[in-house]
Amino acid sequence: MFQIQRSPQVADVVVIGSGAGGGTTVKVLTDLGINVTLLEAGPMLNPSKDFKEHMLPYEVDHRGAGPNAERYFGLQQWGYFEAPNGYWNIPGEPYSVSPDSEFSWFRSRILGGRTNHYGRISLRFSDYDFKPYSFDGLGTDWPVDYDEMSPYYDKAEEFMGITGTKEGIRSAPDGVFLPPIPPRVHEQLVMKAGKRLGIPVIPSRMAMLTKSVHGRAACHYCGQCGRGCRTASAFSSSQAMIFPAMKTGKLTVLTEAMARELIVDASGKVSAVSYVDKRTRTEKQIRCRNVVVAASACESARLLLNSKSPLFPNGLANGSGMVGRNLTDTTGYSLSGHIPALEGLPRHNSDGIGGMHVYVPWWLLDKRNKDFPRGYHIEIGGGFGMPQLGAFSADGSQRAGYGSGLKDYVRQRYGASISLAGRGEMIPNEHSYCEIDNSVVDQWGIPTLKFHFRWSDHEIKQAKHMHETFTSIIETMGGTVTGITHPEREAKGVSVGGTIIHEGGTVCMGDDPKTSVLNRWCQAHEVKNLFVADAAPFNGNPDKNVTLTIVALAWRTAEHLAAEMKKGNA
Repeated sequence: MFQIQRSPQVADVVVIGSGAGGGTTVKVLTDLGINVTLLEAGPMLNPSKDFKEHMLPYEVDHRGAGPNAERYFGLQQWGYFEAPNGYWNIPGEPYSVSPDSEFSWFRSRILGGRTNHYGRISLRFSDYDFKPYSFDGLGTDWPVDYDEMSPYYDKAEEFMGITGTKEGIRSAPDGVFLPPIPPRVHEQLVMKAGKRLGIPVIPSRMAMLTKSVHGRAACHYCGQCGRGCRTASAFSSSQAMIFPAMKTGKLTVLTEAMARELIVDASGKVSAVSYVDKRTRTEKQIRCRNVVVAASACESARLLLNSKSPLFPNGLANGSGMVGRNLTDTTGYSLSGHIPALEGLPRHNSDGIGGMHVYVPWWLLDKRNKDFPRGYHIEIGGGFGMPQLGAFSADGSQRAGYGSGLKDYVRQRYGASISLAGRGEMIPNEHSYCEIDNSVVDQWGIPTLKFHFRWSDHEIKQAKHMHETFTSIIETMGGTVTGITHPEREAKGVSVGGTIIHEGGTVCMGDDPKTSVLNRWCQAHEVKNLFVADAAPFNGNPDKNVTLTIVALAWRTAEHLAAEMKKGNA
C-alpha cells in the first residue's frame, strides 16, 4: 500500500512528459516568466556520459554486443550505442494487444524522450493535411488550418534549426530554413533517376544545424546522430529547451516520476497530479493550477483513462468516449537495391548528417491514376556507413565460406547499395484504438493499455504503390532489388503498427465536445485547466513525421495558456 505524500505548495503549471511537446511547453512558459514543474518518468540525462556518438565498437567489450544490444525490433533497446531513450519492452511495464491485431509500443524513459535520438526529419503539414475531409471526404477536419499554424511553424523552425530549400511544392510547404546539406554520391544518382521518372528529389528538411543557432554549435558531420549529440547540433528537447529552462530558476524537474492519475476537485478541475516516485516506491501528489499532459499519444490517453472519478467515471475529459480512439501510426515499407554504378568507388567519408541529405516529397497530389487516398514521402539511405552484422546478406545470397572470396564479395558490395523507405499517411479508422486492460497492471500498480490496430485497404494499397515505385527507381539507376530492408516487420507488405513510432490521434481536438476531447487550443472541453501537448490531439497522421507539428502545436497551446493565466482565467 502506497503512503501518499502531498505537496504543501501549489504549482502554477505541471507538465507531464519531457519530449517534443513537453519540452516546448516548458521553454515557452518559462520564457514568459511562468513557474513550471516538469515530471519525467525516467532519469536525468547526462549527454557526456549517456551519448556514445564518438565511441567505436573496438573500445567496448564484445564490440557492444550483449544484453543491451539486442536486434532492432521486438526486444529491448535499439542497441548498445544508441541514445538511451527508450525500449520496445520495459520489464515491469507490460501492455497487451488484441488477438486480431499487431502493434508494438515504443516508450521513452529519460529526460528529452525520443528527441534524444529521433531521425530529425522536420516536415510541415500542408493545407489539405489540416482539412482532410474537405480535401477528399475522408477523415476529420482539424479545428485549425494551415494559415493559423504557419506562424508557429516559423517559430519552431527558427528555434530548432531546420535545413532545406524553398521549392514551392504544395505537399511540402516551404519554411524557415538553414542551408541544405550537399547530396552524397548515391543520392545524386537517385536525383538523376527521379528526374527521368518525373519524381522530385529535393534537399531534406532536418533538425540539424548547418550553422550555429541559439548558442548550439553547427554539425560536424560525424553521422552518428542516433547515438545522441553532445554538441546539441541535432535538436533535442533536453538540450535545446529543458536544460536552458532549468537555468532560469523557473523550472523544477522531477525525474523518476511515473504519473499515475490526475485528481479533480468538486468543480471538475484538475487539483493535483498523483505520481509514483520510482526511487522510493512511494505515491506523491503535487497540487497544481494547470496541467499539460505531454507523455506521448498513447501514454497520455492511458493517464486520462486511468483518471476516473464520480464526475468522470469513464476517464478524465472522456464524456465523448473518444479518449484512446482514432489511434494512428505512419505506414512504412522499405526496399533495398544493389547499384553496380556504385561499385569500386574510392573509399571516402560519406557520413554527413545521421540521415538522408535529400528526400522525395509526395508528388502525385493532383493525380487520380492511383487506387488509394493521400500519399507518402520517400527516405533514402546508402553510402559508406559503418558495416553492421548482416550488412552484406540483404540479397539473400547467404554466401558461405571465408578467405579471399568472401572478402572480395564484401569489398564489392560495400557502399554499393541503397535503401528506399516510404512513410505514408494512415486514415483514422474505428478498428484502431487503445483502452485500459483492467486485468493487467504495471509494477507500480497502474492499469496498462490494450491495443487494437488494423490497417485498412487504403494503407495496404499505398504500400503496394511504394514497392512498385521503389523498384522503378532502383531499376532506373541500373540496379537490382535485393529485398525488403526490414523483413521482420514488413513481411506482410506494410509495417507493423507502432514500429514507425509516430503514434497520434488518441485525444483528438475539435469544435464539438460530443465528438472530440479537446478544443482548438488543445484544452479539454470538460476540464478547463487540462491541456494536451503531444501528438494525441492530431486529427490525422499525414505523410510527414510528427515532431515538427508537435512542437508548433505545443508552442501555440503554451502561448494560449500563458495568455489565459495573465488574464486570470487559468
